[in-house]
Amino acid sequence: MDRIQGISLMATAQHTTYLVLEDNLSYLRIFLAVAEAGSISKAAEHIFKTPSAITRAIAKLEQILEISLFERKPRGMLLTSYGEVVLRRVQRIEQEIHAAAQVLDNNAPTHQLLHPIINTLFSGKKLLLFATIAEQKQVVNAAHRLGMSQAGVSMALSRLESALGRPLFQRLATGMCLNDSGEKLLIYAKRVLAELRHMLSDISAIQGALEGTITIGALPLGRTVLLPLAIAEILKNHPRLQIKTLESPYEILVSGLRSGDIDFILGALRPDELSVGLVNETLFIDKVAIVARANHPLTQQHPIDLAQLAHAQWILPRTDTPSRTTIDVAFQSAGLPPPLPSVETGDLALLRTLLQVSDLITAISPHQVCFEIQEGKLKVLPIQLSNAPRAIGIVTREGSLLSPATFSFLAEIRTLVQTQGLTN
Repeated sequence: MDRIQGISLMATAQHTTYLVLEDNLSYLRIFLAVAEAGSISKAAEHIFKTPSAITRAIAKLEQILEISLFERKPRGMLLTSYGEVVLRRVQRIEQEIHAAAQVLDNNAPTHQLLHPIINTLFSGKKLLLFATIAEQKQVVNAAHRLGMSQAGVSMALSRLESALGRPLFQRLATGMCLNDSGEKLLIYAKRVLAELRHMLSDISAIQGALEGTITIGALPLGRTVLLPLAIAEILKNHPRLQIKTLESPYEILVSGLRSGDIDFILGALRPDELSVGLVNETLFIDKVAIVARANHPLTQQHPIDLAQLAHAQWILPRTDTPSRTTIDVAFQSAGLPPPLPSVETGDLALLRTLLQVSDLITAISPHQVCFEIQEGKLKVLPIQLSNAPRAIGIVTREGSLLSPATFSFLAEIRTLVQTQGLTN
């Protein structure tokens, strides 16, 4: 019990540090100036702050992070190993903020620290306020989440929009809806907040511990065996980690991946033309099969051709999923119309139960119902589907810098693919 409580306290401490960093994003900006200039006096000239103010800001940042970022030498400020990893994240934060400024104002200079929009966006509190309103869609809900009054949130948003020179939301009777500028800014704001989270994981890794949160977009195939085994293994070795899984359609998960809300997606890969700005890594090749209950009348027939299945009752996923595409193409290749589902669902629990209590059949990867097949409750029908192979793997955002915790988790998944004999 004491060990569990200790882990909880450490996780709480890291979360508190993250929240303090959000409030003091400007300290990171000052840190960046000192790191790039190599001295406080040179940084003071560059960002128009007094050396004493810069010294206080660096000391405050080191206090927040509980590390030393610099070695103070007669020849200047030299980065420590902690300073190096913080610098890497802060440079990425600066890139995202400059990119956001360019989206909001094409005339915004790419390397001018004192531009008004850039100044405004270097406020973690403002970015968090904006992202929270976008998520909650109601000022009252955002105020509750942020621990502020409704009037305070409204006033802060008004000041943010005024500083940026444009509205970010449409005020509707039903709530707050992002306009075009808001939609564009939200991606960069969330990426900045993600870099702050990863920074703490970077620091923990140098200290010899993997901490932080890993957020996974879990598509159906990975949720049955591979992901649970990987989670169990990584938590056994690194109990301070927190794992979050999000189960949504691919398009929604990709949106979260692009904005930094999700670290990676595990499941069936999409074609390259649907993966612009993403990196697909194939783990293994899977094959879709036709599955029914063990004592289904079709299990007594051998062989079976697709024509015999044309009038069967089907459970199928949505039309835009790889499994549905596979079965549709297989029927079309045989000169048959694609089957019309009696039940269309992506809910694996619902599918498993329906298969066992009815004559419904489905097209699915055997990996997704492997336990039911092993227990003799379900059976793969003896029929080969044309063009059934599909790639299963990991999707990350192109150019993203994953946290050490996420790198370790992905390594665990790759190892499991080997030990489970899934490679082809």
